Amino acid sequence: MNLPNAITLSRLVLTGVFVAAVSFRGTGGFALALATFSVAAATDWLDGYLARKLGQVTPLGKLLDPLADKILVCAAFVFFSAQPPGDYHCPIWATALIIAREFLVTGLRQIAVEAGQVLAADRLGKWKTTFQLTYCITGLVWLTFSSLPDPGAPGRILRDLASPAGWLMPVSLWAAVALTLISGANYVWSSRNLLVSGS
Repeated sequence: MNLPNAITLSRLVLTGVFVAAVSFRGTGGFALALATFSVAAATDWLDGYLARKLGQVTPLGKLLDPLADKILVCAAFVFFSAQPPGDYHCPIWATALIIAREFLVTGLRQIAVEAGQVLAADRLGKWKTTFQLTYCITGLVWLTFSSLPDPGAPGRILRDLASPAGWLMPVSLWAAVALTLISGANYVWSSRNLLVSGS
């Protein structure tokens, strides 16, 4: 257990805190959910950076890092899809598509490992994750500050920026959905030789 892997495990713990926090509807629960999700999202970059810089890339880290990412993002999208249809609701089909894509890529990577190859993450997948995290954080900002009667000037700025009636939330959601489809198709195309040979 090295430092990068410990940070990755902390992301799993933070995901559990996030899930518990959003179950308590109200400013306190939403604020805690926003804080834990934001910290967990930041560690997504930090653990990989430290693992490479310190030369501590391990098989355990390669397993835990993408697993922790998927659990965090999927938990947030399930939460937004479970909300009543309205301003910040995420369509259930979009969440199902995102989760299905993660299962697909995980399966393709397993096939690649069995063939002695590595199916590396591509830029499209990284941009997909960026837009997914942006949508989730924007939604949590909106829930936190819109539940306050008077959030103050900084809070009003954040609330207005994150408003579902604005541009940031819908753009980040539909960009995430589009990149989910495109990057998933790209992974299938990149591993087509493995799929043909495996059949």
